[in-house]
Amino acid sequence: MKKILLIEDDPDISDLIVYNLQKSGFRVQHVSNANEALILSEKEIFDLILLDLMLPGLKGLDFLTIIRSRDLFVKIPVIIISAMNAEADIISGLNKGADDYLPKPFSMEMLVTKVNTLLRRTVGGTSGILEYRDIKMEDSVRKVFVGGNEVVLTHREYELLKLFLSRPHEIFSRDVLLNSLWGYSCDFLTRTIDSHVSTLRKKLGTAGSCIKSVPKVGYGIDD
Repeated sequence: MKKILLIEDDPDISDLIVYNLQKSGFRVQHVSNANEALILSEKEIFDLILLDLMLPGLKGLDFLTIIRSRDLFVKIPVIIISAMNAEADIISGLNKGADDYLPKPFSMEMLVTKVNTLLRRTVGGTSGILEYRDIKMEDSVRKVFVGGNEVVLTHREYELLKLFLSRPHEIFSRDVLLNSLWGYSCDFLTRTIDSHVSTLRKKLGTAGSCIKSVPKVGYGIDD
């Protein structure tokens, strides 16, 4: 049974989310602030985090920045659930490491669908090994190595690299990448692809130079 950490300070919303997720077969741990969530996350392992942004004390984006800086938490999928639904808010959340963004108000059916989809992508994969130059991906354990040294990637960075490695020498448009990684496309979100590619290149070090950018087209791996 997958375990979800819900960080939400509105009791009515949190009760509704907990009820629907439990009815869908998930274990849910709820806290009303991000400070408590940090303490809890040091003691327990979660498969996914649902994160509100406007929280008392430590804000949601600050919490996200903290956990994405720690190897133990960097691979845990995070879905932001927030009433902050402006374009800049969504882009900021995704660029800081969120795997999806669900603006309030939303239906419980949509929330459960997004949770299931993200968890399925996280545990999915084959037992195969993908390689290109010094980059090696062991998909069965979701690990990436460059020159024999492990590189820790977020869920989205991993999926982005996996797509590139599985189809080398192919250039993907930003719309295709958004649909492949997030399941939908939106004009103003295409910029978050640029941010993810930039971060991925940096984490791969010199090996990241194989990720090519074709102006006005997109990205892919090539010599």
